[in-house]
Amino acid sequence: MKFVFASDSFTGTLSSARIAEMLTAAAREFFPECETDEIPVADGSLGTVDVVTNALGGEKRTITVHNPFMEKISAAYGIYPIKNDDGTTSKGAVIEMSAASGITLVPGDRLNPQHTTTYGTGELIRDALEQGCSRIMIALGGSATNDAGIGALRALGVKFFDGDGRELGVEADDNPHPGGTGGDLPNIMSIDMSGLCSQIRETEIIVLCNVDNPLTGPDGAVFTFAKQKFSPDMDTDYRNEIISELEAGMIHYSNVLNTTFGADPNSFPGAGAAGGLGATLCVALGAKMSLGSEAILSIIDIDSHLKGADLCITGEGRLDWQSFHGKTVAGIAHHCRENNVPLVAIVGTTGEGYEAAYELGVKLILKTAGDGPAEKSMMNPEEYYMRTARAYFQALKHENS
Repeated sequence: MKFVFASDSFTGTLSSARIAEMLTAAAREFFPECETDEIPVADGSLGTVDVVTNALGGEKRTITVHNPFMEKISAAYGIYPIKNDDGTTSKGAVIEMSAASGITLVPGDRLNPQHTTTYGTGELIRDALEQGCSRIMIALGGSATNDAGIGALRALGVKFFDGDGRELGVEADDNPHPGGTGGDLPNIMSIDMSGLCSQIRETEIIVLCNVDNPLTGPDGAVFTFAKQKFSPDMDTDYRNEIISELEAGMIHYSNVLNTTFGADPNSFPGAGAAGGLGATLCVALGAKMSLGSEAILSIIDIDSHLKGADLCITGEGRLDWQSFHGKTVAGIAHHCRENNVPLVAIVGTTGEGYEAAYELGVKLILKTAGDGPAEKSMMNPEEYYMRTARAYFQALKHENS
């Protein structure tokens, strides 16, 4: 039998590659002669750099950048070779914005999206340009920010001014949160693009996104995602006050973008991803928005792996209604259906709307947490995952005997 293992990571506990290794070990315990194909995958958020860099024969580059509070840290991105149609080669880059601007970089008690910046993400982009990369893929997701990407643009040479002509985001004694933050958005009156890195105009920028939320409104960056980016200890009324201010600032900035560039940020599906970073990259830099899971499945040529397979196993940490909007399970299900390959999903836990997976062709959904609380399996993720995988292959062995 041929088994294909293509599960997304379980955020914060199990990597995609480690899950594939455990599935192979479990499968060979009951099917010693089986053929296994381990395929690390991602959906355009965490894990994207590793998956793309390895698939395209690239390598990682580590540089010093600024984190969401403008403190220096080390961050890595991938550089890979591109074979051009004329026989020449060039270089491409793949960046996870979370490497410089991610929520995991900020202690919980400091979380406040009104004060954080994507400046470090812009530094990663700038370094890729300086390395001569002609194509840059930017994976959104896992951000600690709600600055709509103004921090990233500042790192690339763009300036933002208020109504009195003062530049916003600069380091100054009266600015405790420099870089360009969500708190600056309501004050932006003009944008000066004259200092933008010249190389970027000749560079293809692809934004990898796993959501389709607009920039503003009830389903936008603020009301959908920003509430996850606050300290859990913050007073609820104060948090809600900040959320209202952030939304007002985002609406104002959206109008400034529309006036400056003649494009409505809300017309781009996914504009609200990563605190609005997707909107600014598309409107100001002409980036192309791409469904992250499908772009990566194309890069790894998932169909070639599925040919002749008897079974595919996929999964993610939590399977719910969001899983069917640009994430890995939905993408894998589509390709398995096209190739007539049975699909099983092993997930950490399930949430509202998970049953839609059956309509996409998933034959069986197994939870590593079982009927117990997800927190228990998260404390011993490998043990619980391996237990679930072994039980499945044991049952499959019995079914085929």
